[in-house]
Amino acid sequence: MNFWKYWFFAFMGVSVVIFVILYSDQLSQQKSHRNSSVERDLGIHACKDALDEKSAFLWEKTLMSPVGSVNCKDYLIQNRYITRPLSKEEAEFPLAYVMVIHKDFNTFERLFRAVYMPQNIYCIHVDEKATIQFKKSVWQLLSCFKNAFLASKMEPVVYAGISRLQADLNCLEDLLASEVPWKYSINTCGQDFPLKSNREIVQYLKGFKGKNITPGVLPPDHAVKRTRYVYQEHLDRGGSYMKNTGILKTSPPHQLTIYFGTAYVALTREFVKFVFQDQRAIDLLQWSKDTYSPDEHFWVTLNRIPVSTIAPACLWVSALRGGDPEPATLEIPPFSWLQYRSCWHIRAPLSMKFLQARVLEWVAISFSRRSSRLRDQTRFSCIPGGFFTI
Repeated sequence: MNFWKYWFFAFMGVSVVIFVILYSDQLSQQKSHRNSSVERDLGIHACKDALDEKSAFLWEKTLMSPVGSVNCKDYLIQNRYITRPLSKEEAEFPLAYVMVIHKDFNTFERLFRAVYMPQNIYCIHVDEKATIQFKKSVWQLLSCFKNAFLASKMEPVVYAGISRLQADLNCLEDLLASEVPWKYSINTCGQDFPLKSNREIVQYLKGFKGKNITPGVLPPDHAVKRTRYVYQEHLDRGGSYMKNTGILKTSPPHQLTIYFGTAYVALTREFVKFVFQDQRAIDLLQWSKDTYSPDEHFWVTLNRIPVSTIAPACLWVSALRGGDPEPATLEIPPFSWLQYRSCWHIRAPLSMKFLQARVLEWVAISFSRRSSRLRDQTRFSCIPGGFFTI
């Protein structure tokens, strides 16, 4: 009798435990579902408010495991880094990234994870003026990747000065020395974020068949003085700035015609070699050192040299102004400028009205550039596509 009594109570006890476990699990799932639903609804409302240019409750959203909090292996796993090529097409078309940064490490970390692919190679230039903590965080992040490194030479970057262009050049020179057979280089800043997947970017670049993407035009009126007068970089405790000395510059070397365009470009490996080896490129760089924002005329001017080794980025289809060839204009929203057939770029910060218009097309070659860090956290979430998580 005692034997059966013992087993009866044991059976009842086990049954209660199983019931509690199953009930708790179901309750947890319901709670998780409710939480995810609430988060989704909050996100939808936040995006809607942002699209309507209304204020919304914004919150910081960090990666699962911040850099330095765990070892590299766990960091890659927990933050879901891609550790092998996702397609043969991508594996056979590696890209080189030049990333010039100076602040907002968390934003840069998201950018790096979004564009990271093991077959690509990444050169990071950190402004020499950046804080010690920022430099340390970047170093910790890059130490986890064999195909990412710091530029061999850092510049104290002055906005619109030659130092900004030199930062790109320092990385490009390092990338040429790498063993990775990259096809195109793409330069970004730390506040960029991709609107397209790596495969889409590869397919887009392959469509240019070895041409550079350097959209530009003959100097508009507001830009003429940038290369007409001598400018000097000024750097002191109060900040950095460019000063117009009022001194007229000499004519460009080799009778080059100066064009103006975007500083953010996609360049073939062959063109990058040309930049460092051709005397015209070397002399143009020297001449540009005391101009205003030389990164906005250097690439596009070199890419317009009419020689067979440098294929133009755009098709010159008509003479719209004074007999000079101009590329055809695309019918796209007023948020963009430098609008041309086959190549165009949007320089303004990511506009929520731009998103609302659903014109999420190629920005340069699929990057969006923003300004406000905190507001960006919501804007990251509002960008459609679904190929990345933040």
